[in-house]
Amino acid sequence: MAKSWATFGVDLHLEPTGSGLRRGLTDALRDAVRTGRLAPGTRLPSSRSLAADLGIARNTVADAYADLVAEGWLTARQGSGTRVAERAMGGPSEPPAPHHAPEHGRLPLDLTPGTPDLSSFPRTAWLKAARRALAAAPNDALGYGDPRGRVELRTALAGYLSRVRGVRADPERIVVCSGFAQGLKLLGEVLRDRGAGSVAVESYGLFVHWNILQRAGLRTVPLPFDGLGTRTEDLSGVPAVLLNPAHQFPLGGALRPERRAAVVDWARRTGGLVLEDDYDGEFRYDRQPVGALQDLDPEHVVYLGTVSKSLAPGLRLGWMVLPASLLPEVLAVQRTGGWATGVLEQLTLAEFLTSGAYDRHVRAARLRYRRRRDALVAALASRAPEVHVRGIAAGLHAVLQLPPGTEASVVRAAAWQGLSLQGLSLYRHPSATTGPLDALVVGYGTPPDHAWAGTLEALCRVLP
Repeated sequence: MAKSWATFGVDLHLEPTGSGLRRGLTDALRDAVRTGRLAPGTRLPSSRSLAADLGIARNTVADAYADLVAEGWLTARQGSGTRVAERAMGGPSEPPAPHHAPEHGRLPLDLTPGTPDLSSFPRTAWLKAARRALAAAPNDALGYGDPRGRVELRTALAGYLSRVRGVRADPERIVVCSGFAQGLKLLGEVLRDRGAGSVAVESYGLFVHWNILQRAGLRTVPLPFDGLGTRTEDLSGVPAVLLNPAHQFPLGGALRPERRAAVVDWARRTGGLVLEDDYDGEFRYDRQPVGALQDLDPEHVVYLGTVSKSLAPGLRLGWMVLPASLLPEVLAVQRTGGWATGVLEQLTLAEFLTSGAYDRHVRAARLRYRRRRDALVAALASRAPEVHVRGIAAGLHAVLQLPPGTEASVVRAAAWQGLSLQGLSLYRHPSATTGPLDALVVGYGTPPDHAWAGTLEALCRVLP
């Protein structure tokens, strides 16, 4: 029986044109090489395979290959097959990239907040967990599955969040998403469909989150803050509020107990909804972590978390613990949008959690980041005593309060030093009523270990 075309080796898309099969095939191959669509060194299908794919005689392909070898476009060696020749092509070229250009416009020394030390990602342990998870996965795990996510991960998360963050989590009420942004987008659409017109947010936060809510048709209303942090005593006129209760970003403090109680009382009294962003709750250094706000009222608080700070944002793994009344509406939007998180990543994280590898990684990371924080505080105390450091009890960043009017000049000086540094003004809501503060938001978790000392030295040089 003749072999099916699907069993041949290398796929190649060609559309022979012109008069005659041989000439048309030759011209199509030459054009693919000339324009760079077939890169130098690319191995081409055997003459038998390509002939079967195109439905033409094998000799026609062999002759076309021979013509292009003779012209210098292809090479043919025994045992190596037919390949595109290594030569300068005349097709359109891309402008050369700058030497050592950093990603996303970042400079070589990086104190941008928002990411962990990616060089410390536990590759070996993650790979082991992935192998175990894939070997144990049932066949139906690779199907479309439950829109809430794999039950293995939801079960593992329920146990972990209850044990470590004090969350009252039921696997049936957990929805896995591809990060905080996707979870917030889903919630924004649900709030809009419920008729909400606005969401209260903190005066300092991430414009990305505000934009997500605004694209859902919701106005963001900044809450006032004072020396004790965000004020929550007046939430009249809004149906929902977005908060970082355990560790505010970027100012760094925890929401005070009386203000936590006030926001929960408001939610109970009005039927409001609290969106709790617990973005780096595992990293507390000076005392036990502040428990999740969700524990005070699971029916009025949505708990959102991710592995973006504890492992890596590129995993695109997050979760929501939802009130029972909200679950059907979120799942309806989830199904309509067709969003889903990769099954293999979910199964791997479930294995990583249940095996204890996640706890071990977080404990090691917590120790490493605490040492960096301590080194930052000590360096500032000796070399920039006029700079006040705040928000250092937890997380992966610190706020450096500067003399009034100096933030912009320090950020510019940092750029001249090759140091990526962000001012606090970047995180201020456009409608915030409280006066701006001159400060830097220093992400001490971002640099790899080998660059930490040099990055800290560059920071000290630019401070007033």
